[in-house]
Amino acid sequence: MKRFTKFILIYLIGIFAISAKDYYIYCATESEDEVALIRFDGKTAYVEKRIPVGVWPVEIEGPHGITVSPDGDFWYLSMAHGVPYGHLYKYKTGTDEMVDRVELGLFPATMGISNATGLIYIVNFNLHGGHTEPSTVSIVDPEEMIEIDRVETGIMPHGSRLLNNGLKHYSVAMMSGMLYEIDAMTMQITRTLSTAPPNKKMNAHSGHNMKKMDHSNMKMGKNKRMSNKDKKGIAAMGKMDMAKMDHKMPPEKPTWVYPHPNDNLIYVVNNGTDNVVEIDVKKWEVVRTFKTDKAPYNCEVSQDGKYLVVTYKGAAKTGVWNLKTGKEIAKFNNTRKVTHGVVISPDSRYAFVSVEGIGKEPGSVEIFDLKELKSVTIAEIGKQAGGIAFWKMED
Repeated sequence: MKRFTKFILIYLIGIFAISAKDYYIYCATESEDEVALIRFDGKTAYVEKRIPVGVWPVEIEGPHGITVSPDGDFWYLSMAHGVPYGHLYKYKTGTDEMVDRVELGLFPATMGISNATGLIYIVNFNLHGGHTEPSTVSIVDPEEMIEIDRVETGIMPHGSRLLNNGLKHYSVAMMSGMLYEIDAMTMQITRTLSTAPPNKKMNAHSGHNMKKMDHSNMKMGKNKRMSNKDKKGIAAMGKMDMAKMDHKMPPEKPTWVYPHPNDNLIYVVNNGTDNVVEIDVKKWEVVRTFKTDKAPYNCEVSQDGKYLVVTYKGAAKTGVWNLKTGKEIAKFNNTRKVTHGVVISPDSRYAFVSVEGIGKEPGSVEIFDLKELKSVTIAEIGKQAGGIAFWKMED
């Protein structure tokens, strides 16, 4: 009997040792000019490093979007608060030393790396500029760290993501209420779509009175590098005669887009109308609508295709949806307000959610078990935790 009990204990210890993993996540803290490297062992989260970022010693540069190269060797960070333009930074994983940087557009934000071209596609959100003209998606060669093209999309683009095959890039324009598809190879816009649910599409852009709108200062080219003339035009945006414009923004205010692992579906978060819409890529139409809690902001689909995790920025909560049934199966209260980003581990087990906090509160990364549907632990980091990216798993 003792021998049998000993055997069982050894067996269980062996199973635990095999199944135990360490998960590594990077999270940017916008008000600290830091990036936190977090290790999670399945029970406890540890802040392994607080990495100072940027080059200005006395001014906040605002680290915003972050992503890791497919091979895990580098991570890339957008610095949004540059004057007059922001930058994309490249860092080496492991040492976390800066390798290079490149100047981009106004308030570069979220980004994705194409598995087909190897290029980085990053939206220029233009948060602090005039919200009447289209902004752009910058396309960057990460090897040379040079901007090779700039594609004009909508007003305040955000949520830069690509299909898993890397052939199509998607972003949403918050103040245009539109989804944009860019061919990753030709760097041209191929399709656009209103993000409004089907029953609202007829009125989705009724506020744009094209007869009354003054287009004299607007550059409408689809695929155009920003010239010196363009830059002067941006500086003059504040001088535009708003009395000549009747430009009511669509209510959806989309903030995020994320593709399903099967590349057949896309999920768009409508922050202004409290819903997430599911879009069929081939049909190019909204096929399902998920009514959410207040002010959804980011989302991600698990690699097994079972779960959609949505952050509710206005409710300080995180929701988990079953994509087969279309039902929300769990909703977690976050420990602080202003829930921001989410990333899911490649094994589809854990969701890592960044929470900004308010004022002098620290930000945090909160970890949820998608199998057990429970909160696991929290890691406190710097103020205004935002952009979050998964690095690696280790046994």
